[in-house]
Amino acid sequence: MQELFDSGWGLSLIVFLPLVGALVLALIPRRFEAGIKWTALVTTGVTLVLAGIMVSLFDFSATQEFQFGVDVEWIETINANFHIAVDGISLPLVVLSTLIMFLSVIYSWDHWPEPHNPKLLMVLAMVLATGMVGTFLALDLILFFVFFEVVLLPMYFMIGIWGDTGIRKVPVVNWEIEMRLYASIKFFLFTLAGSAFMLLGFLALYFASGDHGERTFDILELTALGTAGAFVGTFAFWVFAAIFAGFAVKVPMWPLHTWLPDAHTAAPTIGSVILAAVLLKLGTYGFIRIAIPILPDEARNWAWFIGVLAVIGIIYGSLACLAQTDVKRLIAYSSVGHMGFIMLGVATLTTIGINAAIIGMVAHGLITGLLFFLAGSMAHRYHTREMPRMGGQMTLMPQMGVLLGLAAMASLGLPALAGFWGEFMSLLASFNPLPGLSNSLFRTLMVIASVGTVLTAGYMLWMLRSINFGKPSGEWVSAQLKDVGTYEWIAWAPLVILIIAIGLYPKIVFGATNDAVINLVASAFGGG
Repeated sequence: MQELFDSGWGLSLIVFLPLVGALVLALIPRRFEAGIKWTALVTTGVTLVLAGIMVSLFDFSATQEFQFGVDVEWIETINANFHIAVDGISLPLVVLSTLIMFLSVIYSWDHWPEPHNPKLLMVLAMVLATGMVGTFLALDLILFFVFFEVVLLPMYFMIGIWGDTGIRKVPVVNWEIEMRLYASIKFFLFTLAGSAFMLLGFLALYFASGDHGERTFDILELTALGTAGAFVGTFAFWVFAAIFAGFAVKVPMWPLHTWLPDAHTAAPTIGSVILAAVLLKLGTYGFIRIAIPILPDEARNWAWFIGVLAVIGIIYGSLACLAQTDVKRLIAYSSVGHMGFIMLGVATLTTIGINAAIIGMVAHGLITGLLFFLAGSMAHRYHTREMPRMGGQMTLMPQMGVLLGLAAMASLGLPALAGFWGEFMSLLASFNPLPGLSNSLFRTLMVIASVGTVLTAGYMLWMLRSINFGKPSGEWVSAQLKDVGTYEWIAWAPLVILIIAIGLYPKIVFGATNDAVINLVASAFGGG
């Protein structure tokens, strides 16, 4: 296996094995449902095993270095290469992606949404897997852009075909449209618009790199140029603005977040899980991998703006949660707040803040993924997502209630659970941001964000009171609702274990990220 990964084939398999699985699934007749299920399970399972082997072979004494890389000529005309590799920053996100895909397939085993078409759903999921992992491993801007965009169409169709069939009234024009169509179109347009700006920024960097040698899309070469001061002034400002627009939509940051609650609410369960657990991280990862190291001076100039938007997102998301009665919509708005904490950590431009952002990404993926799994299963049993109608779950389904309680406690940042570290360290980093940034501003943001943690506790506890406690309605008592099933336990147990394990021993993540983040900050800013 060492030779497989040293040759670069190991990472290539992790990226493209799901795509091969999608092609195999496309050849299996739709009536052979068992074959479709097993093909998807084996494909994602082998990919996860390969990711585990990658971790076992990874040199943790050199996490700041890229390992198992492949760098071969791809598009000679524009000097774009197929360049992928993994370092301490991308490692935990690759593992998270492969794990979530595997667990989503297990969960789907007896939770197929309507219309019943497991073949198409799994094909789309496999394409998503390739796009997500490829984005975290890409070290060429064009390759990054291709993988970044690959996830757009599968998620669009996943929401549009299997999403919520409720009716949504469109303001101003007074249209009525199916919720799933409204949400899928909105998701597509927002993401596409952001990606168009991002591509313009990438092209500008490519042409500007020609002033210092051969034009290149290579992220490592552009980073070297950026840290040497090659991209400065008005040019750098507009390039950062373009890249910011693309990544901010994907995070999403306030006020570009409005597609997220609609997409989450309308999406089928595994669509919501994948979207929350992994897809939102593509934007935050882009800031850390591309925007900050290539344009460090502009990252410093924009830091206050990013921090302010992040904190507005924290407060806005929390207040919006308090106004929700739909459990999926509440979880969706909670993601706006949690991603705000992640971006606040990024905005500090410190080793503590960026480490906080990465562990926050991993924790949010595990916790919110579990919350959306639970919301989907509860909606499947209750045939409603309205929290006031679900009261008394601890009496009706105590196992489901306990899992919901654990996920809610982790989401609100309870110590000893995974969600604590990202929030706590983001606040800690805000007290002492990168030298040159405004201490008074970031300390004010820290105080305001701390209020957000209280609001988070408020809406999560309110959700638990509405769903878990109280006397159950007669309609649910007579329905004899089934508690957590076998496939659900298999899909959720790894998430529960990791939420507790990372909460108690955060070095599971920091052991990979810390040296890489120190190196990133030192090369970009000379310390911090």
